[in-house]
Amino acid sequence: MIPVADAAATVPERYYTHNPDRGPTDNRSNPVVIHRELTALGVAEGMSVLEIGTGSGYSGALLSHLVGDSGQVTSLDIDGYLTRWANLLHHQRGRTNIRCHTTDGTAGYPERAPYDRLVAWCTPPLLPRAWVDQLAVGSVIVTALPIADVPKLTVIAKLTVGVGGPRVEEVFHGRYIETGSSPAPDFGVPLRWVDWENRTPAPSWISVAWREQDDWLHTGARTVLERLLKDAHTEPYRGEPIGWNSWYAYAAAIGDPHLTMTGLAPDAWALGHSTATTAAVIREDGTILADAPDSPSLAALRGWLADWENAGRPAPEIYTPTLDRDDPADGWRLTLTR
Repeated sequence: MIPVADAAATVPERYYTHNPDRGPTDNRSNPVVIHRELTALGVAEGMSVLEIGTGSGYSGALLSHLVGDSGQVTSLDIDGYLTRWANLLHHQRGRTNIRCHTTDGTAGYPERAPYDRLVAWCTPPLLPRAWVDQLAVGSVIVTALPIADVPKLTVIAKLTVGVGGPRVEEVFHGRYIETGSSPAPDFGVPLRWVDWENRTPAPSWISVAWREQDDWLHTGARTVLERLLKDAHTEPYRGEPIGWNSWYAYAAAIGDPHLTMTGLAPDAWALGHSTATTAAVIREDGTILADAPDSPSLAALRGWLADWENAGRPAPEIYTPTLDRDDPADGWRLTLTR
């Protein structure tokens, strides 16, 4: 098995991420994270690997070297611009064991199945059955998966495929853009689980776990988003700077139906509690916003934060991951429990 570091030494990263003919590619992951995920994947020479999310092509190039001349890499992306360029760049470097295809990656690519490994650089709403069905027994999957029905709350999961289905081996922190049926027009707004969105005077959005109880006009979601945007009560968090990977996992593991995620400004997320009439969230800069100083949601959020601190700010890796199969036709949902 070739170490990922050795493969990285032979692949010119900036040739893919900042190619002078194509220009910089926004759809790319941190190389350190790519190396971590590929190390967890455990690719060996001669394997057949399915990659979901072509991106710049850099990760596919690494996989091409890891599987060697006797292996093959199949890379999928919903964005034809990315797959066309990646195919050209691989061809120019003489990589003949990788092909990129423009398609919805959540359906996999049965034409070249079965696969020995699958890695995804995007987040499906749940672990797709199609992925598991197209893998050989003993195969490994490394992918981001949601741990709550609001955006951004994800972990990276390493899974193995057995005769009885997939099994989670470990989880660790990380997140990628959500999968979608078309290229993302705006990376500042999630592709799913957004219950209300404003585009003027500036982009903002909200996602509430109690969406099934809201009405068809999304009155509750609209109301609480407005209250957080206009004349909101603010206060600083008095504890140490928030460790977001820990806090996100803890909040998701609570399993509270009032969990709420917002984007009150571009690339400024906040997580907290809401009902149809009250809301309180904590931003990544440590500022707490609420609809009122005596808000019931603010009291709930303070309680969550206190419990999280008392638990010692646990890392995502210490939780017990469980795969639940709500609908056999769709796939498996990942939850974390304390």
